[in-house]
Amino acid sequence: MKELFTIGHSNHSMERFFELLGSQGIEAVVDVRSAPYSRYCPQYNKDALEKSLKSRDIEYIFLGKELGGKRNEENCYVDGKVKFELIARLPIFQVGLERVIQETGKHKAALMCAESEPLDCHRTILVCRQLKKSQPDLQITHILSDGTTESHEESLQRLIRQYKLQPELFSNSDLIEKAYDLQAEKMAYRK
Repeated sequence: MKELFTIGHSNHSMERFFELLGSQGIEAVVDVRSAPYSRYCPQYNKDALEKSLKSRDIEYIFLGKELGGKRNEENCYVDGKVKFELIARLPIFQVGLERVIQETGKHKAALMCAESEPLDCHRTILVCRQLKKSQPDLQITHILSDGTTESHEESLQRLIRQYKLQPELFSNSDLIEKAYDLQAEKMAYRK
């Protein structure tokens, strides 16, 4: 069974970031930030991060153009707000998903974005959602800031509780889709 991890760099020191990656034996970081730069944490700017990862023998793969949540394509916006379902239909997005699947066959890989909380990040609400649709057996684990992990399924149950969705109103799969949709609408980038 293929597995994939996710991580948010947050405002971690590089040492802490490497501890988190090392705790799961991560061999490749797949950067899914649309703009791979941080004003507050310059150690996570693309070139600096790539160099730091290379010094630890961790591969850096940038897929922000393919899988980023802030898009240049105008057809991904409705009333100035990005719609994740429109991003998911882009051919370039599908290419990015395929690349992630390929990487899981080669490396122990982690999707990386900025947000520490997986449920507040497009890496979970957009990218992992689509990965699970095409690869239902893919095991996804989120590396949390405190060093613990949470399965994607546990994250989704937390999201369902967050929105107080009731099983009697929805089937389990509809419940998950509704939770995804609510969170996507709440967090989607606005121009």
